[in-house]
Amino acid sequence: MTYCFDVILFKSWSFSSRSVGVLLVGVLAGVTIGGGVGVIAASSSKTVTVCANKKTNVLRYAKNGKCVTKTETKVTLNQTGVAGAKGDTGAAGAKGDTGAAGTKGDTGVAGTKGDTGVAGAKGDTGAAGAKGDTGAAGANATLAITQQSVCDGTDADTTANEVCKIGMTGPGGGLIFFVDYYNEDATYDYLEAAPTDGVFASSATTGVWATTVAKCGATTPQATSCQTATIYTETGVALATIKGAHRGLFGGKAATAAIVARHDAGSVAKNLYAAGVADDYVANGVSDWWLPSRNELAKMQENLNEKGVGGFASDYYWSSSEVDAYNAWFQDFSYGFQGFINKAATYYVRPVRAF
Repeated sequence: MTYCFDVILFKSWSFSSRSVGVLLVGVLAGVTIGGGVGVIAASSSKTVTVCANKKTNVLRYAKNGKCVTKTETKVTLNQTGVAGAKGDTGAAGAKGDTGAAGTKGDTGVAGTKGDTGVAGAKGDTGAAGAKGDTGAAGANATLAITQQSVCDGTDADTTANEVCKIGMTGPGGGLIFFVDYYNEDATYDYLEAAPTDGVFASSATTGVWATTVAKCGATTPQATSCQTATIYTETGVALATIKGAHRGLFGGKAATAAIVARHDAGSVAKNLYAAGVADDYVANGVSDWWLPSRNELAKMQENLNEKGVGGFASDYYWSSSEVDAYNAWFQDFSYGFQGFINKAATYYVRPVRAF
């Protein structure tokens, strides 16, 4: 049997002794009820089962989804219907006409070209420099002294028959510490350090630079002792000149003579002050020793002590170079520096001689 409905609205109806409220809203299309299952297309995906009475055409909601009597046909509502055929694709719209190209703008007027600058004048070529004169060939250095063969070197014998060189034993038994190869001094060519230190009164190894002899052996201009007055009577340029000479190499002899003259005038024993000890020194039968100048001490330190020879004390040694009325120069034989100190200080003495 076939049932056709356009729209069915189920609100509430009774089946036997039970009442079931169902609201069904939708469009029922092509409902076919035969001996089997009816299919109703609806807008919801949830299905509802009803039983259609074959005689009365009354629909009954089957909560458990089953129709139990033979007089009913099972109908399932809200099943998704078969998809409709896909519509034809519409024809593509006609392509619009291409717009006309815009008008090209006018080209601007080119600017005026600037004038070319005037080329600079070429400078004059400088004159070539004059070629310098060829210098004269330097003369080979030659010794300006006549070397003496009166020293003893490191050969097997102990005869003083070798040309004297620094470090050799000189005629006085000491070591040569300077050779005047270019004849800077007109009188001497060699400087020799004494073999030992000088000794003061009572066998003292150190002593003062000058004593306190009254007026330092003079009546004028000295007014005090040699420890507080200069040994020189010169002043100004003359004093500066003589002090400069007495501080240089071979200058210690004259400086020592000046100090000794002051003390001799005061009748002072030579073993009481440094210059007197040096002047009174004798070694190897030689007695022309003096208290070395500041520069002579520096050469002894450099050419002997720094090489570990000479037997010097690691201490201060007096020079014969006076600084002023109160001070005189000394040489350090430990670190090699020079300085000056009060004449009353007590330092060592190492005499020197020249030949």
